[in-house]
Amino acid sequence: MRTVSAAARRRRSALRTLGFLSPWLLGLGIFFGYPLAATVYFSFMKYDGFTDPVWTGFDNWSYVFTDYPFFWPALGNTLWLVAVMVTLRVAFGLGVGLLLTKIKTGAGVFRTLFYLPYLAPPVAATVAFAFLLNPGTGPANTVLDALGLPQPGWFNDASWSKPALTLLALWGIGDLMVIFLASLLDVPKEQYEAAELDGAGPWARFRYVTLPNISPIVLFAVVTGVIETLQYYTQPMVASKVASGVIGGSGQHFEPGYPEKSTLTVPQTVYHLGFQRFDTGAACVVALVLFAIAMACTALLMRRGRGFLTAED
Repeated sequence: MRTVSAAARRRRSALRTLGFLSPWLLGLGIFFGYPLAATVYFSFMKYDGFTDPVWTGFDNWSYVFTDYPFFWPALGNTLWLVAVMVTLRVAFGLGVGLLLTKIKTGAGVFRTLFYLPYLAPPVAATVAFAFLLNPGTGPANTVLDALGLPQPGWFNDASWSKPALTLLALWGIGDLMVIFLASLLDVPKEQYEAAELDGAGPWARFRYVTLPNISPIVLFAVVTGVIETLQYYTQPMVASKVASGVIGGSGQHFEPGYPEKSTLTVPQTVYHLGFQRFDTGAACVVALVLFAIAMACTALLMRRGRGFLTAED
């Protein structure tokens, strides 16, 4: 009787595992590995998408970091949105979820009302918000004027454009609300009862019962929120176009980031360089910087998150 060695069994097991993983590995190589390698390659080339690429070394990198006027404002705006918008969305989504767990009558109606804005198409929602917050004729400033309160310029004011985008993001909080609501309803009631018997108040119950049980969901919301916000493109682009009056039409020249580059984000600079200026090499540099920032933020959050989850446990 033939005996199979331990090494042969391990080799067969490895090949079997590789066979099961091959569809995923193939997809990873085609849709992630190859585009990433091509982006690195073209970042060192002068390439417009039509003619043959020409090696230029670090010229594209130098241009983006020193001469391209939109990169640093876009990076600052993007990091502002990551710090403020993600924080407020997570806090607001958790707050709405907590509120809905306390409603006994008509809870389904309120859940539907809070979730519906998330289903609105991003372009339509942004256009509606731009008209709602119009500094001259919008209902928001009309109500503020009637109350005798200051009337911001919103998307037409560089100091208010990013807060206006944050309000738009908070309006479409339905995705986080559903996730937090499901996790909150899954917290064991016995733990709340035990905490009440020990004399714990509402804040103590939230700190020592609710938060430890939903901490993985909080980490998930923060990580996905950071990644999505680093790719934030549609809403600021549409808002700036509507506010500036450049809504559409071929042949119209439009510099992104109106007003005063305050709504400019890093993904917009990738589009501006690659598809408006046809400077594919510089666009690849910006894309790689964005990729590196996303990887660094994700790694940092996951590392901090493991410590947070361990501490809660």
